[in-house]
Amino acid sequence: MDKAVRIKLNRFLTSELFIFFLYRFIIAYSWTFRLKVKNEKEWVDYLKNGGAVLLCVWHQHFFSVIRHAKNYKIYNPSIMISLSKDGEIVARMCKYNGWNAVRGSSSRGGMEALKKMITKLRETKLAAHIVDGPTGPSGKVKPGVIRLAHVSNAVIVPISVSVEKAWHFNSWDRFLLPKPFSKVRLDFGKMIKFDRTNDKEIFDAQRKQLEEIMLSCLKV
Repeated sequence: MDKAVRIKLNRFLTSELFIFFLYRFIIAYSWTFRLKVKNEKEWVDYLKNGGAVLLCVWHQHFFSVIRHAKNYKIYNPSIMISLSKDGEIVARMCKYNGWNAVRGSSSRGGMEALKKMITKLRETKLAAHIVDGPTGPSGKVKPGVIRLAHVSNAVIVPISVSVEKAWHFNSWDRFLLPKPFSKVRLDFGKMIKFDRTNDKEIFDAQRKQLEEIMLSCLKV
């Protein structure tokens, strides 16, 4: 592709007009899902009573939760999004969805982003985290989520997604896209509270425990 054409295309794909219409298309598409939400009340009551909640999901399932996540905009929640070009598009769509996008990932700008996430979670009491980050590896929970929960004194709530009919992308995470009019179920797991620790073995045991729970979300 010619360099000038590539530059114009990149400008268009990151333009406010394109991102707005892309977001509206995604929401309209998501409304075709026959959505069912399970076990939401426990953590919402905890949040309303002043507790901090960190929702956790795999990268593979991100698309499936966008529509329902808009319901949480009243809490001014935050989520960490990578500094990549794709991340820029996602971050701006998060804004339309009522979420604050904190830019950074484990591979780039992670420490500064983690500090901002801690501040946001302490303030608003609700955030979400993609546990395997923007690039994986698949099925591997990264340690940032445990650190975030520790310092923010937050409970972790895993989200599992089950879809009746879906396409899987040929990507590192086999990204899941529900087919139109398919049954989609979001199932919130039990709240998990990890005690803060400086012991590396205990910390890694907590990470592995969450990883096992989250892996069960991939097998639904």
